[in-house]
Amino acid sequence: MTWNAREEYEAALKEGQKEYARLTGLGKDPGPAVLEELLPDIGKLTVQELPAQEIPMDRIAGTRTRGRTSALTAGFLPLLPEESEFAQKWMSLCDANLSDTGIRDPILCYEYLGNFYVQEGNKRVSVLKHFGTTRIMSEIRRVLPEKSDDPRIRAYYEFVDFHRLSGSYEVQLQKPGEYARLLSALDKKPGEVWTEEERRRFSARYHYFKEAFAALGGQAKDLKCEDALLLWLRVYPYEQLSAMTAKALKESLLGLWGDVQATADAGTPQVRTVPEEEQQKSLITKLISPAPKRLNIAMIYQQDEEISTWTRGHAEGAAYLKSVLGEQVTVREYRHADTPEETLALLDRAAEDGADLVFTTTPLLLGPTLKAAVKYPKVRFLNCSAGSNLSSVRSYYCRIYEGKFITGLIAGAMAKNDLIGYVASYPILGVPASINAFALGARMTNPRARVLLEWSCLEGNAVEKLIARGAKVISNRDVPVPNAHYIDLGEYGTYLIDEAGRLSPLASPCWMWGKLYENLVRTVLSGSYDQKKAPEAINYWWGMDSGVIDVQMTELVPEGIRTLAASMMNQIRTGALQPFQRELVSQDGTVKYDGSRAPASRELLTMDYLSEVVEGHIPAYEELLPMSRALVRELGLHPEDLPPEV
Repeated sequence: MTWNAREEYEAALKEGQKEYARLTGLGKDPGPAVLEELLPDIGKLTVQELPAQEIPMDRIAGTRTRGRTSALTAGFLPLLPEESEFAQKWMSLCDANLSDTGIRDPILCYEYLGNFYVQEGNKRVSVLKHFGTTRIMSEIRRVLPEKSDDPRIRAYYEFVDFHRLSGSYEVQLQKPGEYARLLSALDKKPGEVWTEEERRRFSARYHYFKEAFAALGGQAKDLKCEDALLLWLRVYPYEQLSAMTAKALKESLLGLWGDVQATADAGTPQVRTVPEEEQQKSLITKLISPAPKRLNIAMIYQQDEEISTWTRGHAEGAAYLKSVLGEQVTVREYRHADTPEETLALLDRAAEDGADLVFTTTPLLLGPTLKAAVKYPKVRFLNCSAGSNLSSVRSYYCRIYEGKFITGLIAGAMAKNDLIGYVASYPILGVPASINAFALGARMTNPRARVLLEWSCLEGNAVEKLIARGAKVISNRDVPVPNAHYIDLGEYGTYLIDEAGRLSPLASPCWMWGKLYENLVRTVLSGSYDQKKAPEAINYWWGMDSGVIDVQMTELVPEGIRTLAASMMNQIRTGALQPFQRELVSQDGTVKYDGSRAPASRELLTMDYLSEVVEGHIPAYEELLPMSRALVRELGLHPEDLPPEV
């Protein structure tokens, strides 16, 4: 052994002793993970032999068997004294690594869920990790878990396909559907095999990105580099990754860092169900972050008011905002954000015009809004959608299910043959909750009621289908603004069908966009909007108690039913009534709620089943009209189940 090898072992041993003490102090196992202990039934699982290839050192998680793991820390640093046999062999391998030939013999690893467990070559791994080697040649035995609906297992089998095409072990994504998103961002078609040059290029670019990620402390904060890359690719093109300087790449990632942290906690975005009251702030806080006295507001619309009733609702909300806040706000409106390019151009114009607060008014504008938020970090951006897990773009929406509950109880009382039709919009977040709330309302006034479900996003005329099925009362799309004219059109709300097929309007939930925008702007003017201690995804999901949802009724609703509906609305506003705090049984007979508690907002947003009262189904992506698919990709109930974009 050379003196250099002995010095290297002494240095590695000191680091190993430090790691052992640190992990022990944290109450963690200081040794490598053991695959046989993680998988006691490993002998019953399918094992595939893969060709020898280089694997990332940081994917080596432990050893195949317990063996002599007491000689190593979890990070494969040595623990045994210099006079031990282990140390002597380690130093011999160190000599070989420092020689012209280096360590060439491949190790043998078992791979499970993308991580590696060493069968032969623990000391080789230890030496090379000490010298900072990032990759090592290995023979691989892949252990395949049993297929199941577990999201992690589903994501792993997507990785198996990804690895077959790319040959890469670099990226280990944890959620179903994410590899399809990655391939789309890399401009790779599903099933396309990568060339050797493409594999090398991706490995080099990912390593470059990983260096920037590590420089920002991502690994120390238990963030995943793969997740950060997937988010970064939503804003920047893949080719730009190699064109950026190291400084520019780090700065671009830093601009997304709050979103990276918020995305890592994607299971628990903050859902705020009532407007924030102005908080008491100390004098120091007021001096550091004073509330703005005046706001320049930009409203970004798809299409315009003449084409889209949805845009008309938001435009009337903007007009209301001007009328109630007067000199406190300047409101500029930007129309025809109809493509990503047009949207980005309008967002640039809004920023150049001095916007402090930008509202993008449909979920389809979320992607460009994120790009603008990174480009203009001093501007506040909100997108009209639900369930976002971004910190730089907050989302806002209304609890329309509360209004649907009220129109459901009206429909139940008015359905003489017990058959009520319901036209649903898209299979996206929040829609099943509206359908089920309507069904609960209908059963409150008519225990025999059945709700016949059709979808406007499918082929054919949904209303005609419901009439053919015998529905005499039908719930269609909701009134976009507080204007009784829309109910009279017969295309909105809940209405009766007479024997001649004529429509007689009864009632409709109504979106009070003006009140919602007033609440949001007052939150900013009060200073409450900016009082956050750490990056977090915030979703504003307001309802009747905030004045953003109402129900309009016509004279055709009998006085007794009108009185009942008004009473129920008042109880919802005061919190005395929660539509879902009652028994709800799904179509498969499962009792989802027994009435003992009110479900959390997140449960309602992500509800993906239908009540046993409902006759119909939630359509699959393949059933949708092409024009409906983009919205489902953005806000679908199960994005992991969507086919890759071609």
